[in-house]
Amino acid sequence: MVDLEQPLLDQKALKVYPKCPGCKVAHLVVDGSPPPYRELSIVALVMLANALPISFFYPFLYFMVRDMHITKSDNDIGFYAGYIGSAFMIGRFLTGIHWGIISDKYGRKPVLICGLLSVFIFNIIFGISQSFWAAFLSRLLLGCFNGLLGPLTAYASEICSDEHQPIGISVVGTTLGLGMIVSPAIGGYLAMPAEKYPEIFTAGSLFDQYPYLMPCLLLSVLAAVVLVITVLFLPETLHIHRDEDATLDGETFIEKTKLIGEVESEEEKEKERIQKAENSIWAVFKNRPLVSAVLVYCTCNMYSVAYTEIFSLWAVSPKIHGGLSFSTTDVGNVLAIAGAGTLLFQLFAFSPIAKVLGPIATTRYSAILTLPLLWIYPFLSNLSGTLLWSLLAITAVTKNALSVATLNASMLLINNSVFPRQRGRANGLSVSAVSFFKAVGPGAGGAIFAWAQSRVSNILPGNQVVFFILGAVVLVDVILTYEPFLPKSVDKPKHEDKK
Repeated sequence: MVDLEQPLLDQKALKVYPKCPGCKVAHLVVDGSPPPYRELSIVALVMLANALPISFFYPFLYFMVRDMHITKSDNDIGFYAGYIGSAFMIGRFLTGIHWGIISDKYGRKPVLICGLLSVFIFNIIFGISQSFWAAFLSRLLLGCFNGLLGPLTAYASEICSDEHQPIGISVVGTTLGLGMIVSPAIGGYLAMPAEKYPEIFTAGSLFDQYPYLMPCLLLSVLAAVVLVITVLFLPETLHIHRDEDATLDGETFIEKTKLIGEVESEEEKEKERIQKAENSIWAVFKNRPLVSAVLVYCTCNMYSVAYTEIFSLWAVSPKIHGGLSFSTTDVGNVLAIAGAGTLLFQLFAFSPIAKVLGPIATTRYSAILTLPLLWIYPFLSNLSGTLLWSLLAITAVTKNALSVATLNASMLLINNSVFPRQRGRANGLSVSAVSFFKAVGPGAGGAIFAWAQSRVSNILPGNQVVFFILGAVVLVDVILTYEPFLPKSVDKPKHEDKK
């Protein structure tokens, strides 16, 4: 008869997995440990390399589509631009949740490596594309193979103790928002270099034949550098516990248990069964607070990515259509100013604001303050000179700062709505869902913009209707932050001991 009370079988206390990669970095999440600055720095680099390709092409997309000669008139450019703008998110929608599942099974690091490789390869293909379908398919494939956002968010949570988890999530959210703000400036500055800098890039040169390759190539080189850093210096955090690798009091688990018989209590079996159920993909679908938080996050992302495309299309469109007649360099200047202002906001304002208000209130109030800013934009086309640039810079900086605040806070809501062991699948779900909304954003935004260019009406004439519709989506996001849509419980993170 085997004594079930023997300490020999106290697996929780004695069972050790020396080969488990997650256990090897467990010291990073011990209470009282400092934030893992080295790992978080690499996370920021990976997120930046992933975020930059998302929206860098918007300043030159209008001209890229024009040069493809697929439209009968300039008024139709917005339709095709919308399709290309949506392709990346369509691909990520199709595969995002699968990458989350893969990261839970095989590890976070392989998914990060695959995502960085996809940036390196498909970004170059997009830069040399000279037909609509080549550009569309390269962006679609980039989205399909780039599934690192969800696993990276889970990774940032796993390398931080409870007290530092907001820092980990903030690093991901901040770098994502900053990358999406700075990247259009890169596209605006570096696109069509032979036209802007003829003394450096002569006629017939590589960048004259492929006028949109330079910004793509720069982002690919950055992805390659970050890929090497990730492979060499970023540890795996996934816990892989196998009995054949386990030890008990210095002996292998299998040999130790054979000495007294392989006995497992019904309590342990039930615990394992419950854990498997909670780790299944269906468990996250049944989590109402998570689904509510994901919906807020998706709506926020939809109007943010639609704004990025609409702003660039509006700024470069002719004044006769209500635009600003800007060049890609002008758009790059505005977005660079907005990016610098947003960075200062992130460094000095977001953390204390989020700490005082909480993620729900931060999301809600940031969206509310965004409304009047969106409705100001179409009236700026009546201005010129210093007054135009001054008001445009102030409006763009404020709008982008509020967008990043909303995005960061809504990411906190998602991670607060699940237990730590469910974050991989939860973030995979959010990535797939948000990719669908981001795919709808540019497609709908481009179609609405093209329609507004040819629309004649005394009610919300020209581009006023575009920014009004964008504001209506923001208003929906505000409503979704109230109960019964979003429960107050997601203001605080969940802990295992509270199950």
